[in-house]
Amino acid sequence: MISVQLNGQRFQVRAAAIILHEDFVLLHRAPSDDHWALPGGRVEVGESASTTIVRELKEELGENVECGPLLHVVENFFELAGARNHEIGFYFQVCLAESSVFLDTSRTYRGVEPELNLEFRWFPLQELVSVNLRPAFLRTYLSASPLAFGHAVCK
Repeated sequence: MISVQLNGQRFQVRAAAIILHEDFVLLHRAPSDDHWALPGGRVEVGESASTTIVRELKEELGENVECGPLLHVVENFFELAGARNHEIGFYFQVCLAESSVFLDTSRTYRGVEPELNLEFRWFPLQELVSVNLRPAFLRTYLSASPLAFGHAVCK
């Protein structure tokens, strides 16, 4: 994975999935997190960001997905567990298969990676302003229709 310690900070490249269904967005979090994020993960060396999406969602949900267009590039600067992070993120539109077991927006799901124990939940787009979603710009961006390509710097 592309994640290195440089000058006292962790630098990483991440790919994330924007999965929309019936005016809901699918978010996930680890049990120790107080915030939600888009599903995804770190890009591996020699791997395209769109390939990362397909791999990560297979690992996390056990689902084969179709990675759609790149919708956002994010330069994200944040602190996590007392450590400074600098992350470059590529956010793609992603579709679950019509037969996916994860399309019931009223349920909470557990990821299939037992060591991560990720929680997945659908959130109504109109209620994102009250969700602790990281990076925070997503609370308004995901509610826009249609979603347009963009670039964000989050500090």
